Amino acid sequence: MSYQKFDRRIMTNLGTALPLELLHANSRGAYHCSSVVGCNTRKYHGLLVVPSESGPDPDVLLSSMDETVIQHGAEFHLAVHKYHDGTLSPNGHKYIREFSVEECPRTIYRVGGVVLSKEIVFSSKINQLLIRYRLLEAHSETTLRLMPMLAFRTVRELTHINDKIDWSYTSEDHGVSLCLYKGMPRLYMQLSKYDAVWHQEPTWYRDFFYDREAERGNACVEDLPVPGYFSLNIRRGEDIILSASDCAIDPETLEETFEEALRSYGVADTFATCLRRSARQFFYEPRPGKSYLKAGYPWYGVRLRDEMVGLTACSFGIGEPELYHKVMDTALPAIWSYLDEGEEDSVIEDIWQPDSLLWVANAIQDYYRWAGKEETKKRYGATLRRAIRYIREGRVPLLEMRRNGLLYADPGEARRPITWMGTMIDGAAVVDRRGYIVEYNALWYNALCFYRFLFDLQEDEEVTELIDQVRESFIRTFVNEHGYLLDYVADGRPLDWSVRPSQIIAVGLTYSPMSRKLQRSVLDYVTKELLTPKGLRSLSPVSPLYKGYAGGNQRERYYAYVQGGAWPWTLYYYLSAYLKLFKRTGLFFVDRMLIPFEEELSLNGIGTISEIYDETPPYRGRSDLSFMMSVSAILRIVNRMVEYKSIWDEEGDLYDSFLSMTSHHSSSPDQGRGGADEEAAVTEESERGDKALNTERKE
Repeated sequence: MSYQKFDRRIMTNLGTALPLELLHANSRGAYHCSSVVGCNTRKYHGLLVVPSESGPDPDVLLSSMDETVIQHGAEFHLAVHKYHDGTLSPNGHKYIREFSVEECPRTIYRVGGVVLSKEIVFSSKINQLLIRYRLLEAHSETTLRLMPMLAFRTVRELTHINDKIDWSYTSEDHGVSLCLYKGMPRLYMQLSKYDAVWHQEPTWYRDFFYDREAERGNACVEDLPVPGYFSLNIRRGEDIILSASDCAIDPETLEETFEEALRSYGVADTFATCLRRSARQFFYEPRPGKSYLKAGYPWYGVRLRDEMVGLTACSFGIGEPELYHKVMDTALPAIWSYLDEGEEDSVIEDIWQPDSLLWVANAIQDYYRWAGKEETKKRYGATLRRAIRYIREGRVPLLEMRRNGLLYADPGEARRPITWMGTMIDGAAVVDRRGYIVEYNALWYNALCFYRFLFDLQEDEEVTELIDQVRESFIRTFVNEHGYLLDYVADGRPLDWSVRPSQIIAVGLTYSPMSRKLQRSVLDYVTKELLTPKGLRSLSPVSPLYKGYAGGNQRERYYAYVQGGAWPWTLYYYLSAYLKLFKRTGLFFVDRMLIPFEEELSLNGIGTISEIYDETPPYRGRSDLSFMMSVSAILRIVNRMVEYKSIWDEEGDLYDSFLSMTSHHSSSPDQGRGGADEEAAVTEESERGDKALNTERKE
């Protein structure tokens, strides 16, 4: 199956092509994002978007590059733009014969006797976009005109005709540079061809229309400044490379730089390699020694919880374990600086969230599955011990370990969200989850058990008594008479009986405080009421608050995201629970659950997975185009399946691709490193859970 090739039939039908979006990013935080035909449909779209030096939102410098092929005086415009009155002009999509992203975004245009190839890559070293034009066929003299549509604004703004613009330019080696507004980065446009001519003809193009912004109820009409254009002759078989960057470059190096960037892309022609490429793009290193994982593109920054959830999949899972150490070495000092001194990090968001250390402990446990016990203890044992101590001593803001051993979180009057269900309307959490929160305490129990295992504290009575206390309190607090788990229980508030997905974390984690019978009951409820092909619903359809469509304006979307929206990242814990309870007999069910995501790689965000999906067919992708927790969830499922690599389907192709993706180590995550030596500890805890009190929750 080809995930990344699209023929003329798709590309010439804008009803099909415009919803297909493409995103490529480099490790410095710059990105290129647009529809596959090059028609921008969001204000976040742009050919070159770079991190801002003056604020958190990146800057759209180059909105698009409009190409025109000229033969015998006839002009053929290859661009596509939509205007406020519904006009589409030019209609360059009708010239597209093929589009592929297997190596890099590559479009083939046929205009009469001219066949032109256009390839786009990002440099991984600097914020530099490279476009290579190759004239494959031509029977007469051909001229290429390149007209840059500029923006020079942040991704959250729109620009309009104004008198503050600075049209002046500076001649550069094989090109020009401009800075339209004071305080913005300078844009350098340079070509590999020395005789390209720049024609300075400043003008405004008006009323560009962005469909996706209109869907959200946002401002959606923009004017774009065009300072002029390049013109150059191009011969049959000739390559011309255009560089757009925020710094000057040597045009003589463009061919070498392009080929180097192309090699770094690899070939994404399978399910596994597409996911691997997508995961790699979240790695963000704005300067040496500071490494992060972005929560998503095009609009998210760095969030601690997201980093910890996806860290092993976006490092070990793509064969680059050194990325784990880089990100963790950046995150940990920021965490301790906040907890000890109250100093918030300038890049990492949400360090203040009460569950931060719980997810750090879980990320260390994930590391153990790849690196083994001794290596984990050596590198991160002190971190795990410190995290457990800080939580027990009440040193985490808004979090308290109560006398029953459970964790109680309360943001007070702020009403801000303190869990992954983080949407807000009118300054308040849409779902005000507080008190005893189910995933908080599932993570707490799991962390304590892993802590005991890692440090061989089986004979430590204090630790064992705390674990037993947490287990029994968890059952009394969260298990209801229907056999599923309450989402949260807060002092002085009525019980919320909603069936929500966070309860599956208590089953999917390595150590569960529940008996296998209770785990199976929870899994059955989640399957029956929350499971969709694209993730778990955030709320059961039985609830009167349920919303089955995550579209509409911003307010409607924020509500739907946590009142029904299907989240792919929760699938890891669901399928992990399924494999844990059904072992190898569940492998083929997990296989089937991955099929919709294979299809998804050719929909919405090409080669990646969105943040959230509609809860009802056709399960359209919503919100962030490429979401790290979604991509990493599928990679984590792949890692779990490798544990059962002795089980193959008849063709074996899918599993072969899985193994090739995770083949940095010669064995699976759990075999020969972590996992095998933990199995006995897990079995012992399971037996303790089977003997634990299975009583109804006390009021």
